[in-house]
Amino acid sequence: MVNRIRALREDHDYTQQYVADKIGITQRKYSYIETGTQQLTAEVLVPLSHLYNVSIDYLLKQTDSTARYPAPRHPE
Repeated sequence: MVNRIRALREDHDYTQQYVADKIGITQRKYSYIETGTQQLTAEVLVPLSHLYNVSIDYLLKQTDSTARYPAPRHPE
């Protein structure tokens, strides 16, 4: 999963600082996450999935499909 997160960042030509700012953490913490020194948490996974428009399952290497689940329908 760490390699996938790094690959997404590099594919978008983002710096670690840019991603960290976008998801609301420090660059150091992001670097630790990307290298596997620190565990991924919901605090990081959810914003990353929104930033890259991919599913959390994709970030966690549970699927190779980047498609996010459709938003739940609200009864009218």
